[in-house]
Amino acid sequence: MAAPGENLRIDGQRLWDSLMDMAKIGPGVAGGNNRQTLTDADAEGRALFQSWCEAAGCTMGLDQMGNMFAQRAGTDPDALPVYVGSHLDTQPTGGKYDGVLGVLGGLEILRTLNDLDVKTKHPIVVTNFTNEEGTRFAPAMLSSGVFAGIHTQDWAYAKTDAEGKTFGDELARIGWRGDEEVGARKMHAFFELHIEQGPILEAEGKDIGVVTHGQGLSWTQVTVTGKDAHTGSTPMPMRKNAGLGMARILEKVDEIAWSHAPHAVGAAGHIDVYPNSRNVIPGRVVFTVDFRSPDLSVIEDMEAQLKVEAQKICDDMGLEVAFEKVGGFDPVAFDEGCVTAVRNAAERLGYSHMELISGAGHDACWVNRVAPTAMVMCPCVDGLSHNEAEEITKDWAAAGADVLLHAVVETAEIVG
Repeated sequence: MAAPGENLRIDGQRLWDSLMDMAKIGPGVAGGNNRQTLTDADAEGRALFQSWCEAAGCTMGLDQMGNMFAQRAGTDPDALPVYVGSHLDTQPTGGKYDGVLGVLGGLEILRTLNDLDVKTKHPIVVTNFTNEEGTRFAPAMLSSGVFAGIHTQDWAYAKTDAEGKTFGDELARIGWRGDEEVGARKMHAFFELHIEQGPILEAEGKDIGVVTHGQGLSWTQVTVTGKDAHTGSTPMPMRKNAGLGMARILEKVDEIAWSHAPHAVGAAGHIDVYPNSRNVIPGRVVFTVDFRSPDLSVIEDMEAQLKVEAQKICDDMGLEVAFEKVGGFDPVAFDEGCVTAVRNAAERLGYSHMELISGAGHDACWVNRVAPTAMVMCPCVDGLSHNEAEEITKDWAAAGADVLLHAVVETAEIVG
């Protein structure tokens, strides 16, 4: 298939203006966004996106999970569409670019092709997946997971938020529950543009990350049980300090991750201490160990090491320990053809680039199960994300969208 010419570029200012306009909806308290899934702000953001898509001549599809599909027609009615997109929902203290860049970068592709009257054989569809963040309704990537057959729709509909409201009821309440069967759409390919959410591209001075793999993830909930006791009157030799046991286990978690450098990582982000009183030795702690690696055998080894080391620590301290696998997914290897299209686009356009392994989960990780998929990443300042101070430059956004444009258009095949 013919490659698009290097002069084919998006309108960087128009993309930036769209990002800033979307950021006005669901503003945060510190310059970012709080546009959590299935809130009124989410509904307003969806309506703005739909109005832009319709102005670009697209037809909008909506499935029963609220996933949005804006389609630009191709010349071959039998050709499967090339999909592109990400998500519009944010963290409670989220930035203006996480997810949103991928959706509006996709929209900018369609606007650019319209401007230049470029036709493609395959239709191009821009997608907004519902509830990628998973903050209000766990787990993350919920709707793309249903789309890919990982979760059932009924299970997803029954998920509840902190107030006990269900996903299904809230989707209906905001008016964005469609009739289309989830996962019925077949894709020729899928591309997702995203900010890196890490520091590597900026540190290496690269414009573009060519994402070859997504890290696998393992969440193990560990419960350590000792004995509540007075911190002042209990002699040191007679203590069963669950908090100290946790501290020693977490030191081992760090050692285990380091033993598989450079790509493995590990830590505990969720920690509950009971009774959590200043003058009571903790009698029980519950924490979740998060291990990640692009190699499944490494994840399995880290899980096994955790159980052996934690059991030994607790046995030596007279504590009890229990383990429960509470989440995870296998590493992802993105489609070689789609990855090559991204790499070739960066080279053709003269952007500096490097291969990356995504440290975060993305909708593309689930879509990869049902269609050839790849990701494009651009830098973000200091690698900061899931924070209102998240920042990128207009040039970084434009470069990422340019590469996305070329990869998508080459795959969708220019006609004429």
